[in-house]
Amino acid sequence: MTRILLTLDTATPAVTAAVVARDDSGQATLLARRITVDARAHAEMLTPNAVSAVAEAGLTMADLDGVVVGCGPGPFTGLRVGMATAAAYGHALGVPVYGVCSLDAIGVLTTGEVLVVTDARRREVYWARYRDGQRVDGPAVDAAADVPVGGVQAVAGSPEHVGLFELPTLEADHPTPVGLVAAVADWSAEPAPLVPLYLRRPDAKTLAERGVLR
Repeated sequence: MTRILLTLDTATPAVTAAVVARDDSGQATLLARRITVDARAHAEMLTPNAVSAVAEAGLTMADLDGVVVGCGPGPFTGLRVGMATAAAYGHALGVPVYGVCSLDAIGVLTTGEVLVVTDARRREVYWARYRDGQRVDGPAVDAAADVPVGGVQAVAGSPEHVGLFELPTLEADHPTPVGLVAAVADWSAEPAPLVPLYLRRPDAKTLAERGVLR
């Protein structure tokens, strides 16, 4: 049996939508992909990218067997867009929605001891460590100087931040569609509810949190 999957990720400036075919052996084949690299275009471009990717694959939304979405860590607004869109597609189509750690969608395809980092703003990075594709530490958010790198052989992720580490750099710079599919832990189980990996509170505060309302 081959599953046709819509993959979405908005945890980084890369607004990613793609269609991936996965067979029972675990082999994942990219059928079509649309990526817009713009940190301010998550809400504007995700749905058009998804519709375009499905059309490019020669399919319709009714052909989809499931949705895989990156749940961060990432910015509050971007994650809400991606996860809400995935949930809406899943509900409308009656298909399961699988949430995965977006860092895993990079790290799962690596070998050796690898550090994956993405932009957390505030002069910090989101990070996780992998050993032959398996996450062994993280995800967490820290200043680059505080990220444990002992034993790490290479770094992958945000082009603006991999240079902060004196390590060989891998080409993988954002979550990939095949990586998102590979990051799903168990295809036979009922998908768990989507939970965003914010790792810290959003910058925006309610009036009550700012002390305006008493």
